[in-house]
Amino acid sequence: MSAVMEAAPTVVRTEPGRPWRAVTDLALFEARRLLTRIPVLFAFLVYIGWIVWRTRHSFDGFPALQDADRATQGGPLLVGLAVLLSANQAVLRAKRRDTERHFAVLVVQPWRRTAAHVLSVVLVAAVVALCVAGQFTWEALKSGAVGRGSVGELLVGPLTVLLAGTAGVLLARLVASVVASPLLIVSLLLLFLFSTTSTGEEDGTRWLYPVVSENGSSALPSDLLGRPAAWHALYLLALALTIGLLAVLCGGGRRIRTVQGAFVAMLAVTVLGASAQMTGVPAATTAARERDSATPEKEQTCVERDGSTYCAFPEWTPRAGTWAQAVDRVRSLAGGTAHDQKLLVRQRIEARYGLNSESTLAPSTTPHQVTVGTDWGGNRVPEFSVAVAGVLVAGDEKKATDGLCDGRMVTIMWLGLADRPDPIGDLARVRLDDSVSGSALVISPTDPLYMTNGQTSVVRQLLDQPRRTVAARVSSHWAQLTAPKVTTAEVASLLGVKAPKEADKCL
Repeated sequence: MSAVMEAAPTVVRTEPGRPWRAVTDLALFEARRLLTRIPVLFAFLVYIGWIVWRTRHSFDGFPALQDADRATQGGPLLVGLAVLLSANQAVLRAKRRDTERHFAVLVVQPWRRTAAHVLSVVLVAAVVALCVAGQFTWEALKSGAVGRGSVGELLVGPLTVLLAGTAGVLLARLVASVVASPLLIVSLLLLFLFSTTSTGEEDGTRWLYPVVSENGSSALPSDLLGRPAAWHALYLLALALTIGLLAVLCGGGRRIRTVQGAFVAMLAVTVLGASAQMTGVPAATTAARERDSATPEKEQTCVERDGSTYCAFPEWTPRAGTWAQAVDRVRSLAGGTAHDQKLLVRQRIEARYGLNSESTLAPSTTPHQVTVGTDWGGNRVPEFSVAVAGVLVAGDEKKATDGLCDGRMVTIMWLGLADRPDPIGDLARVRLDDSVSGSALVISPTDPLYMTNGQTSVVRQLLDQPRRTVAARVSSHWAQLTAPKVTTAEVASLLGVKAPKEADKCL
């Protein structure tokens, strides 16, 4: 009798959860490869260099953080394009190297490998988030920083990279060609190039783009922005997840009900976020913009320093000391009663036309009131100093800017610039054409002033002389120097410099 012994079949047991552990391991492996790809490394090198180069001198050292958060959104676009290209090539790597058939013997199914590629982009987005946090923190730590930033605005950069990366994975599952992603990148660049024109706040479709830039001439209080930052961040996150889940569905996960359900849910959230962000500026924000523009005194906090009063919107109150220093420098050079004149420095804005507005402020007719804007540092300081000098000489902003074309302009310009570290340089900075000769418009927080060629010549002579010497003459002849209709030649004679040959001439 013979017995046939048959070998028992080998049973391969898979530990519960091991496929997802494999997905996690593969995602980490692909993330490391993604971060070391030459396009991504180059993009990060340029991006970090841009952060350092820009942030050192951004906002002239006096950032409004509600603007600084939006300034973090442009740089990650370059990283996003590099990640799109590299993620697409990573998914197609197996096809290019003819190793796709070897994956059939592994426990990780094709749709799980696609999920791993989608997850690998998350780590790159996290690195971008660290860069964004570093850039914003740098701005916030500057001594002149005011206002507050928005988490929703800060998330735009990392979410844009996440969106681009998932788009690269999806493209690889739809079109198995290495030239598809470069063509998509070119198309996106052209799309952004021809969509940079601002369409105004009433056009809600602009929020369908990843980055929505709004750069007006001056910062506004954070409660007047009216930007749906939180909804936009939710929209970008949901859109990125929707695209990533669609890539998983196209990568072999069509029959996985969990993936199907998640895709439908994320698609619904995307539609919700897109709809919510396109509703326009809230009525309450519009009313607040009107109120703060027309009657700022009702919303401001005032402090007193050295006899003068400084009124600002709550976020800008810390700058009162800096404004006071500029006022004291100008007032110390004035003569007569102007030397001790108490001023009211009031912050004014024009927010009724939105964040892209370039509207100028009308000069105030209130005696001894000086307008200060929301921006500071750089050219804004000598511009404000000249405005202070104009009020000390003429009595109010309207008189200083409306047709003042006599010799008083010389006194105003010398008072505003003489105590500055670089008077001649500041003379060029406050003039519209950046010149130090000839006639030119002089920029101020409200309407511009006007200097003739002769007045420019006299001012330059005075700025080249010792400040104390000229200050003594200004104090001695203050009444004559500030009298209406005094000619530039008479001012030059009183101050001991060469008089111009031409007569004063208004615009």
